[in-house]
Amino acid sequence: MVLSRASSDTDVSVHSTFASRYVRSSLPRYRMPENSIPKEAAYQIINDELMLDGNPRLNLASFVTTWMEPECDKLIMASINKNYVDMDEYPVTTDLQNRCVNMIAHLFHAPLGESETAVGVGTVGSSEAIMLAGLAFKRRWQNKRKAEGKPFDKPNIITGANVQVCWEKFARYFEVELKEVKLREGYYVMDPEQAVEMVDENTICVAAILGSTLNGEFEDVKRINDLLEEKNKQTGWETPIHVDAASGGFIAPFLYPELEWDFRLPWVKSINVSGHKYGLVYPGIGWCVWRTKEDLPDELIFHINYLGSDQPTFTLNFSKGSSQVIGQYYQLIRHGIEVTSLVIFIRSNIEFLR
Repeated sequence: MVLSRASSDTDVSVHSTFASRYVRSSLPRYRMPENSIPKEAAYQIINDELMLDGNPRLNLASFVTTWMEPECDKLIMASINKNYVDMDEYPVTTDLQNRCVNMIAHLFHAPLGESETAVGVGTVGSSEAIMLAGLAFKRRWQNKRKAEGKPFDKPNIITGANVQVCWEKFARYFEVELKEVKLREGYYVMDPEQAVEMVDENTICVAAILGSTLNGEFEDVKRINDLLEEKNKQTGWETPIHVDAASGGFIAPFLYPELEWDFRLPWVKSINVSGHKYGLVYPGIGWCVWRTKEDLPDELIFHINYLGSDQPTFTLNFSKGSSQVIGQYYQLIRHGIEVTSLVIFIRSNIEFLR
């Protein structure tokens, strides 16, 4: 009979098999080792452990991009040590992000003049983008309520019960009441009539999803917009819409160009989209764009100069890698509108035939 002794967390070790010629004793799992080891040993130990991970290329259930062209991989690796926030040192990278923001804003039909630039920001994913959009809605609502001499301490947001967890995080972290429209049998997205019926004077926005996490279905943004148009006229409120297009933002413009879900609808004030889903970039990259400059309150934008000249910033974090921004720009200019439409169309037909 073999006896085994249960180890406490502090006793658990990382054992090296193929790196044993470098390491004679096992490494502690949750504490730094007392002594250094050769770089070859560190590589071998970690590489051996990572072999137990799944193969990303075979991860068909993934929500994110797991393969990019070798040419883009080269660009990513060449810029992996660039800190995006250092705009003075890496001005071209900053310009590439601005180009991405403007391309996406035009794709979503932002009402921009000939020489007008879009208002938007690159993020580490749609979750951060949603946090930023939600903060903008909350601050605009608070400012309006203060100007009217009304209470501004009980903001709420309307979503469907099918929203991704980032909306629940936003509500909890930033003290906004989350009012969910319940789903029903055979209807697994937010019902526009029920959503607008729940809107009151404390609603900072209605969040519609273009590509539900549950089944990929698009919510009827146009119907929500039309109902809000009527309610806003009746009440004098100005309840806006945010479109969470994390999944559908890079699908709808190509497969369903006539579908009105974006800035063509007057009450849509901001849109987020995921670059690492159908934006075809490795994680993590996301985007948030606003309809106009007025939809993003100036007091939320910080100006810093300790890296050089004045730099405006509106993010939840500070330092960020540049690789994914460059990867996104590569994909946008590499495929263009025509080729992207063709690729997505072919893929959708293949999936249908399966």
